[in-house]
Amino acid sequence: MFVFKAISFLPLWVLYLMTDFLFLIGYYLIGYRKKIILNNLRHAFPEKSEKEVRSIARKFFRNLTDSFAEIIKSYSITPQELDKRVKIINHHLVTESIEKNQVIIGLQGHFFNWEWHLLQMTANIEKRCDVVYAKVSNPFFEKLMMSIRTRFGVTMVEKEAFQRDFLRKRNQPRLIVLAADQRPGNRDIRYWTPFMNRDTAFFEGAEKLAKRFSHPVIYSSVSKPKRGHYVFTYEMMDQPPYEGKPEHSITDRFIALLEDNIRKKPEIYLWSHNRWKWKKGT
Repeated sequence: MFVFKAISFLPLWVLYLMTDFLFLIGYYLIGYRKKIILNNLRHAFPEKSEKEVRSIARKFFRNLTDSFAEIIKSYSITPQELDKRVKIINHHLVTESIEKNQVIIGLQGHFFNWEWHLLQMTANIEKRCDVVYAKVSNPFFEKLMMSIRTRFGVTMVEKEAFQRDFLRKRNQPRLIVLAADQRPGNRDIRYWTPFMNRDTAFFEGAEKLAKRFSHPVIYSSVSKPKRGHYVFTYEMMDQPPYEGKPEHSITDRFIALLEDNIRKKPEIYLWSHNRWKWKKGT
């Protein structure tokens, strides 16, 4: 871990030179998850030519390797540099809710660079932030990512412990962040609905939580104006009272916003994940 910390003090442009080499090796020689990436893109964008699909795949892979440089830099990046590189628009939706002693739920997809999003939030805007995450199986990388993510005060909550943790802190005003586009486990309760031209399973935990305890829900869309710079825009998805609103209303709204974000910026979405592993009816 000392090596990662030492490397992180290099200028970001030097780290990008390293990951440029990694991009060439990973995409053109090894072809890391290339079959999954291309298959996902072909299903998601049937209207695009093979040339267009492969262009998105290359851009995605460069963003993926760029994110490695950015994660390493996260060890030493200052709040001042984060503030120059990461903009959060409408963050008042979070701060005002917390000032009113509310819990607010934030939903996002797996877009680059979600790690910097969390760091910017807790470094410069609001430290009362819980992030629900899936534990990494490799102990070294679990420790590495935990030390990076918690630098500025965020609280990481393993998803298996989230329900218990939430009930214990039910009356503590804070932001709860969930990446709600993850593939549910095969035994999890799932909601099936069309997404990117395929029947797709989604968690509904965020909706059930929001409606049961009357919490507002925001969505964070993402854009990447240039290398090493990100803009996250918050918008209110729904808020109480929820009485009379249809089942799946929050989940459906999240899916619509997520798909719109993907179609506008497909190259920054995580296509290497085998999102459609489970099939409806299995």
